[in-house]
Amino acid sequence: MMTGFDRRTLLRGALGLGALGLLPAWARAGEAGRSPAALSGEDIKLTIGHAMPRIDGRAGHGVAINGAIPGPLIRLKEGQNVRIAVSNNLDEDTSIHWHGLLVPFQMDGVPGVSFPGIRPGETFTYDFPIRQSGTYWWHSHSGLQEQLGHYAPMIIDPAGEDPIAFDREHVIVLSDWSFLHPHELFRKLKAQAGYFNMQKQTVAGLLRGEDQSLKDRIEWSKMRMDPADVLDVTGSTYTYLVNGHGPADNWTGLFSPGERVRLRIINAAAMTTFNLRIPGLAMEVVEVDGQPVVPVRVDEFQTAPAETYDVIVRPVEDKAFTLVAEASDRSGMARATLAPRLGMTAPAPDLRKRPLATMKDMGMGNMAHGMDMPGMDMSMRAQSNAPSVPLTPGVQSISPMPMDRMAEPPQGLEDVGHKVLTYADLANLNEPKDKRPPGRTVEIHLTGNMERFMWAFDGQPYGPDRKPYAFERGERVRVVLINDTMMSHPIHLHGHFFELVNGQDRQPLKHTVNVAPGSKAAFDLTADEPGDWAFHCHMLLHMHAGMFAVVTVRPLDGEAA
Repeated sequence: MMTGFDRRTLLRGALGLGALGLLPAWARAGEAGRSPAALSGEDIKLTIGHAMPRIDGRAGHGVAINGAIPGPLIRLKEGQNVRIAVSNNLDEDTSIHWHGLLVPFQMDGVPGVSFPGIRPGETFTYDFPIRQSGTYWWHSHSGLQEQLGHYAPMIIDPAGEDPIAFDREHVIVLSDWSFLHPHELFRKLKAQAGYFNMQKQTVAGLLRGEDQSLKDRIEWSKMRMDPADVLDVTGSTYTYLVNGHGPADNWTGLFSPGERVRLRIINAAAMTTFNLRIPGLAMEVVEVDGQPVVPVRVDEFQTAPAETYDVIVRPVEDKAFTLVAEASDRSGMARATLAPRLGMTAPAPDLRKRPLATMKDMGMGNMAHGMDMPGMDMSMRAQSNAPSVPLTPGVQSISPMPMDRMAEPPQGLEDVGHKVLTYADLANLNEPKDKRPPGRTVEIHLTGNMERFMWAFDGQPYGPDRKPYAFERGERVRVVLINDTMMSHPIHLHGHFFELVNGQDRQPLKHTVNVAPGSKAAFDLTADEPGDWAFHCHMLLHMHAGMFAVVTVRPLDGEAA
């Protein structure tokens, strides 16, 4: 039974990829074994090709791996070597980036940075040792293929005993699907800011006393800021999927009451941040971005594109539970079921009221002292607050008072009435390998113009003249990210893990940090992987618009220091 769910959203997603014969074995509902089916061994073959998935009788262009969307699960073991031969049957270049894996930079899979890409009709063999364990994923780094279905999960089992005890596991891959080609999504956002936002403030809402007051609406309008613009692409065009299944497909993962069930949750969405909860069932966060953390009991957490969260759930009752992955703007949800038997369901909750951005999301701090801050220019485009950032047309605003918000619940989850995970809750399960203090600080501004859909680092979009961020091999650096925009940005560094500066003695290791609107976030990096590495926002269309740079670590192996 389904209650309180937007039925138009349901109908739009009533036939996910699960009904199309395009699903790999690991993603099919009701997998009864203790572990999902996977490709493994030292030699693996993958073929990238076109697919035409049909949803509600409509056909759309997709990119499949071995004929499947999502692609096959790859399962490897720490300490082994693997050779993965990738054949390109597309009529354009393709690639695979092994997201979160520590590989030689030539195997990292970013065209134009670490290798030339895989041309049509060619095969490229990735060859690298497996140096870690945990939950990861892989995806195209060519054009916008990731949005079209070119993504898949990866599990790496530890060489010794797994520090996380569990009886059964399920892979949960979250994604977003639109029948509009991703280049058309991009074109519409360039043509009209907020094109996909169907939850704007209205005059009717003002008359009912909802949302902002008239005074605030006028002030925000003067600044050309829309407080309802939380996600660029929304449920107005997206169907939100779990393992390729739409909400009414209701992917089901089985359990026996009393089992410790490990959910390996991967946000492979192109443009969607999800708030995930299982009503009636607490979750214990045990691993983040493939790295073990001190267990944290929560009722809900937010996951941005590129992040992974492993949680343990312990259902003891013989009943079904609904897994809800709600888009952070509340324009739709992905839905699945955990149950002892196939065919069991639990109610899907209502979509909650969408959040509105605040002055804090504008980089105005907590406004505890009002607008009169001695020595501070509180205007929204004061170069004195970021002297290194050129005030080009691509820089709509500079945050006057960006705050560290790691101890705060994410946007829209401040008052939900239950325990929400914050970044400050996370602590490394293990002792840090490098206990040196940072030798220097690098400050990077995340900049953009939401009206023109322009995105960049430090006001400089990626291009042939953009200089890389350079690090010396082995140096210890604190990187401070300052978000000068009103959108959150999941920032991903290839080839490395960094330590999130979150107030914990044992700072958690991550490869992606979601920087809240108008805030700042810091991480400590040991630049110990030589090479050229991509550094970018993992909102696919933000990266495509220019929020991308290269990080260099020198000297390379064999070069003189």
